[in-house]
Amino acid sequence: MTRKRTALLCAATVLLSSTPFLAGTVGSADAAPRRGPDCVASPTPARGQGRAIEEVIRKDRRELKLRAVVARVTEHGRDLWTGAIGPSMTSVPARPDMRFRTGSVGIAFMGTILLQLVDEHRVRLDDPLSRWMPEIPHSREITLRMLATTTSGFRDYVTDPRFLAVLEAKPFKHWTPAELLHYANPRVLLYKPGTNFSYSHANFLLLGEALERITHTRLDHLLEQRIYRPLGLRATSNSYTPDIPRPVLHAFTAERGEYEESTFWNPSWTTAPGAVINQNICDLARSGAGIGSGQTLSKKGYKTLLDPGTIGLGTPTKRCPATVCLPQTEENHFGVSVLVVNGWVIQNPSFSGYAAVMAYLPRKHLSIAVSVTNSPTTDLNAQNLGNNIVQDLSHLLAPEQPIN
Repeated sequence: MTRKRTALLCAATVLLSSTPFLAGTVGSADAAPRRGPDCVASPTPARGQGRAIEEVIRKDRRELKLRAVVARVTEHGRDLWTGAIGPSMTSVPARPDMRFRTGSVGIAFMGTILLQLVDEHRVRLDDPLSRWMPEIPHSREITLRMLATTTSGFRDYVTDPRFLAVLEAKPFKHWTPAELLHYANPRVLLYKPGTNFSYSHANFLLLGEALERITHTRLDHLLEQRIYRPLGLRATSNSYTPDIPRPVLHAFTAERGEYEESTFWNPSWTTAPGAVINQNICDLARSGAGIGSGQTLSKKGYKTLLDPGTIGLGTPTKRCPATVCLPQTEENHFGVSVLVVNGWVIQNPSFSGYAAVMAYLPRKHLSIAVSVTNSPTTDLNAQNLGNNIVQDLSHLLAPEQPIN
């Protein structure tokens, strides 16, 4: 199969500790994980669409030198293929019901909750952040919309070399919001808020806290009430600690030099406390379908999810080089906490040996979910090799509207 390796829009790509949020208090222990319906492999297909899907996945796993690939493909909710290829650990095969980290899927959940609150007339997208978080620099200029569409001008702490040095040296360190925002340096913006687009984890760190203050509800509880239950996500949970409910898909990486297990490296830096989630592949596919179809939103809210009016931003400024501020088009742009790529609604989290993608094509009600782990020979320069598999599956299943 000929495939075009055009990268998707990259989504992963002043201490104020006097305030309760920036002090970084940790919530209480997670509730007992909910047991979901069985997430099992499809019968081995002899021919047809299921066989073709499996052949693409096996071929890509081999060519991309991946350790394990877990995937689920559904259309109108009907299973086309669910399975796992490769080992979780030595002599332990990967299985569809195994949990893995899906950090930025939690970002899509937060954006959807914000739009639910707009639907309920509890907030407006253009309300200033200062209404709830006046202690944040530039909060009078920055709106809820700018946080959710990552157009605030905040720097991304994840790209700061000083942060990366500490993260590499101390992968088990628990990070507080105050520490993370220190690296984002919110007093100094890349550009005037709302005039450009640059992906920054700081936006979603602040959006999560804003949602808590707006609703007077802890973020993990908001996700449970407004996302997990309505979408039927029974194998999804937040982690205030590095623990993952069993069974676990184990991750490995050579990013620190030696190939080592990274399953339980601390994910507290990835997004807002309460939205640091893990899922199995069936819940990831349900998430893609639920968020991508606007299941919990009004028609107006769903339209805004896909196009919040930021298309066309991305002209570099002196403080915002072209590699940071990304141009957007009608075909490929950032919506409200989701990527929109040729009509597909996408999130593609990656974290220290884990990488995953949820992609949904509304026109065909087609959901593709993929999770991959690294082998010792996986190319660490690639941002998220799950993207490659999803792109190839989109060419197979929707050749008239593929992800490019």
